Amino acid sequence: MNISVADLRQNYTKAGLHEQQAQSNPFHQFKTWFDQALKAQLPEPNAMTLATATPDGKPSARMVLLKDFDEQGFTFYTNYNSVKGQQLIANPWASLVFWWVELERQVRIEGRVEKLSPQESDTYFHSRPLGSQLGAWASEQSRAIPSQDFLEKQLAQYQQKYANQTIPRPPHWGGFRVIPVMMEFWQGRPNRLHDRLCYRLDQQGMWQRERLSP
Repeated sequence: MNISVADLRQNYTKAGLHEQQAQSNPFHQFKTWFDQALKAQLPEPNAMTLATATPDGKPSARMVLLKDFDEQGFTFYTNYNSVKGQQLIANPWASLVFWWVELERQVRIEGRVEKLSPQESDTYFHSRPLGSQLGAWASEQSRAIPSQDFLEKQLAQYQQKYANQTIPRPPHWGGFRVIPVMMEFWQGRPNRLHDRLCYRLDQQGMWQRERLSP
């Protein structure tokens, strides 16, 4: 069957997003939508696109998992020596996108980035399954390797090294926090007249909300 990509479209009809219904605080609005995504039992509602860039503006993006959020920001963990880790260290700004297709909703977040404290990273690292802890040692993320067998041997070496003992957090592994300066909530609507409520942090540290044309 021949399918035209340009003709692939869907008319969004499930809900609307009105100023009277939305929270004045964007973190509260995110929690409301995230709780609804959990209640709807969406697959991996904490999956998000993380976009980073080099200091000269070359962008890259990938999927990561949100591990925590509060009014300080949105937290995820990675290898600091990976492509994303090195880009965030050199250029500490990032964008996040959540796409909850079943609810016809998208959230965009832009903000500056900071490393979590070693204590915060330690706490999360030791909450992970043992296999994931060992994997953080075995994988030099984003580096070329000769084969999958090489990676399995690396894992076996660390399994032997840390057998029957507490696995320390690798110094190259830890968390980042995205501290928003902009959060946009998008709700699909019929005829492409989508709802877009955008919250921006002003110079006084107050959130200002405006409706954007779709």
